[in-house]
Amino acid sequence: MHAFACGCAAVPATFAAAPVWSAGVPKTTLTADQGLALLKEGNAAFVKGEACTPTAGLARLDELAKGQGPFATIIGCADSRTAPEHFFSRGVGELFVVRVAGNTVDTAGLGSVEYGVAALGTPLIVVLGHTHCGAVSAAVKVVKENAAYPGHIGDMVAPIVPAVKSVAKEADVVAAATEANVRRTVAQLQKAKPIVAKAVVEGKVKIVGAVCNLETRAVTFLS
Repeated sequence: MHAFACGCAAVPATFAAAPVWSAGVPKTTLTADQGLALLKEGNAAFVKGEACTPTAGLARLDELAKGQGPFATIIGCADSRTAPEHFFSRGVGELFVVRVAGNTVDTAGLGSVEYGVAALGTPLIVVLGHTHCGAVSAAVKVVKENAAYPGHIGDMVAPIVPAVKSVAKEADVVAAATEANVRRTVAQLQKAKPIVAKAVVEGKVKIVGAVCNLETRAVTFLS
């Protein structure tokens, strides 16, 4: 177990506990369910204002320089308000984070996820959307108003459009599309051959979707 130095209120030991490291092979020994439990506990503490993101001490940073063993891969949005380490009260070296506006997965993103699974041994993948997502709102405008965007912004929004179309009749389209977009990304990853799909079938990896609420700070995991 590794100690963390934190600049704010002390983090409960159950939240600050790092994965167990195997000698010479710095991979987590946590299962997907154990990792998920840690994320849920960390978020509960964050919601209550009882935890912060632990800052690693020099000894911990020296250890991480030799290798990493994160217990979860997080596909999150680039939005500056949604840092996974804060929402889950996790420290340096615990989360392998892939972030792009709209929390979708392109070729580079998928390669990053595959690296997390194949090289780092992360047993848990979480696709994390959030309320008031600008990328989702932009995709809604494409569907509802035939909006167009400059540069590569339109290309970035395009993968979200099918999710919007699937819930276009909902009263709160942005909220519904946010969840639908998360579910679509989860489904995409579950079918991503050869690495991720194989790991899922073999029971080595679990993929879950979630949405964080910017007002309440709570993360809701989708069934």
